[in-house]
Amino acid sequence: MRRIQEYLQDAKNILNLGEEKIIEDINTLRALERNFQLIVECMLDINMHFIREYNFEAPDSLKNTFSILGENKILPYEFAQKIAPLTGLRNKLVHGYEKIDRSKFVRDFMKDEKDFDTYMLAINEQLN
Repeated sequence: MRRIQEYLQDAKNILNLGEEKIIEDINTLRALERNFQLIVECMLDINMHFIREYNFEAPDSLKNTFSILGENKILPYEFAQKIAPLTGLRNKLVHGYEKIDRSKFVRDFMKDEKDFDTYMLAINEQLN
């Protein structure tokens, strides 16, 4: 959780620069992409920890780890469904499956960044 907070703070600092400045500087864009990747990977690690700890069904994909936590009330179900596609975007960034629309990536991150806070709150509630 601490690492997610650190990566998210770094990402927020970049997002505060604004879309245009981020897109203009490839190093800044890559830093934002890397923070996004690391946040999602930490979330997936946490998801897998819960799945193993509570002996939930094994996921058939990383995306399904969110669904499993939603079905088992670790995360609110609708929220879990909303954020599950993060894994696909992470895969596109990491593996270069297809070209990413840079502006859309930045705008979507700006719009949905609070989802990461919501995820951490839900996980913290379960841990307490």
